Amino acid sequence: MSAPVRLLALVTDAFGAPGGIAQYNRDFLTALAEDAGYEVVILPRRGPVGAHSPARGMTQLGARPGRAGYVAAALRAASGRRFDFVFCGHLYAASLAFAAARLRRSRLLIQLHGIDAWAPPRPGARKAFARADLVLAVSRFTRAAALGWSALAPERIVVVPNTVRDVFVPGDRQAARVALGFADEAVLLSVGRLDGRERYKGQDRVIDVLPGLIAGGRRVAYVVAGAGDDRARLESLASERGVADAVRFVGDVGEDGLPLLYRAADLFVMPSTGEGFGIVFLEAMACGTPALGLAAGGVPDALADGALGTLAPADRLGEAIAAVLDGPRPDPAALSAAVAERFGRAPFRRAVARLAERLGEAA
Repeated sequence: MSAPVRLLALVTDAFGAPGGIAQYNRDFLTALAEDAGYEVVILPRRGPVGAHSPARGMTQLGARPGRAGYVAAALRAASGRRFDFVFCGHLYAASLAFAAARLRRSRLLIQLHGIDAWAPPRPGARKAFARADLVLAVSRFTRAAALGWSALAPERIVVVPNTVRDVFVPGDRQAARVALGFADEAVLLSVGRLDGRERYKGQDRVIDVLPGLIAGGRRVAYVVAGAGDDRARLESLASERGVADAVRFVGDVGEDGLPLLYRAADLFVMPSTGEGFGIVFLEAMACGTPALGLAAGGVPDALADGALGTLAPADRLGEAIAAVLDGPRPDPAALSAAVAERFGRAPFRRAVARLAERLGEAA
């Protein structure tokens, strides 16, 4: 019997952590372990904060949040046993991943998530990137951006998009609205961190167009889910625009509360200019709720170039929202099924299986 393929994953976070990057890491590494039979050892920068746990064939080591401690732990892990691959879960760690791979002549995989890869990285990371055996990108835009600043051959950067979990499915919309205290208003929803460094997510753009929507005779409620240091600015903006009563900040609802929130909304809207992909679009649509984003970054991939959701120009955001609200609501079951067909667990795992097969053939 041949020895199992072993992979060391150097990631910002994975099991136990919130956010799209952590979810992608969990999905990708689990598919390698369960479907391709890899033995996966995960070293995260941040520690578990949730209930997720690795699948069989996977081990997550204790978090090392400090830079020096993380570097030492990564090199110690890489030198302690044989690894066929080192997986770099973020471009910022490419130099470290390259050093870890060289210790045992392991092959190097680098993951690109989004805005981190849209501009040339520091020289060390760029050098490591050029030495990668294979690079994964979550969207066509991110892949194209990396090809623009690197000399890597196009065939060495492969798009493996996000997937959506099975918990995001349609449910009783009216019961969800009653549970959350909504009546007959049109509910707009955004889900994302309220981080001053990530204002590109665009919650302020939605607040800016609310006066026009309300002046048009619509009773609108804008629900903002997420926590962070930018909340005070957004609250002040809502007051300045005279729509404070129409904006409801609900904080971090947690993963268990998201399906109910998505089902209750009339439209999920996130006019972001900096998404590498945008897993929240998939989650909303998988719950049967239409979604709208800007034709920017990786969002066209998540919305299937407009086949699954609405792509709007930034200067016509209010008009685009009004058009969706005034138009017929898509059948929730049909929308959810279309999302599952394109981005569900089965197509994602097939993509990872093809990737594993390619890595095996090149060994």
